[in-house]
Amino acid sequence: MRLQQTLSHAGLVVAVAFVAALGAGMAVAAGPAKAQEVKLQGLRGGTPLNRDNPPTASHQERDHAVSDRDFVQQPPLIPHTTAGYQITRNFNKCMDCHAWQKTKTSGATKVSVTHFRNREGQELDNVSPRRYFCTQCHVAQTDAKPLVENTFQRARGLQ
Repeated sequence: MRLQQTLSHAGLVVAVAFVAALGAGMAVAAGPAKAQEVKLQGLRGGTPLNRDNPPTASHQERDHAVSDRDFVQQPPLIPHTTAGYQITRNFNKCMDCHAWQKTKTSGATKVSVTHFRNREGQELDNVSPRRYFCTQCHVAQTDAKPLVENTFQRARGLQ
């Protein structure tokens, strides 16, 4: 057991050294072959990781029509601002409108039935704990521009 832990630790040290060498722009050779310089470029531009580079806030659109989805199984976007919404272990602001018993008066979309199943597929009386934190999958619509240019195309069946 001790030998296994030592070997595991040694493997971790080698992996960390490898990643550090790549991050420093050094070449890592698998043998006696001649080392070549590796150039890495990140999305941060020229800003080093140790410098503060706060994101610029984008405008959340308010009470927008529901957006079309771009791919199958995409969680729906939130068509309203969520600024100030509290989602904690004991309280979920989203459920004030989206809980099944409140949708008639609020006019909001009901939480999907898929959110009431646990990981084994068993039906629950309430939202499953793994689906309780809405913003881990659903995000508010925004006018943010893409960080990088891309050629993404919607799924053919959704066009």
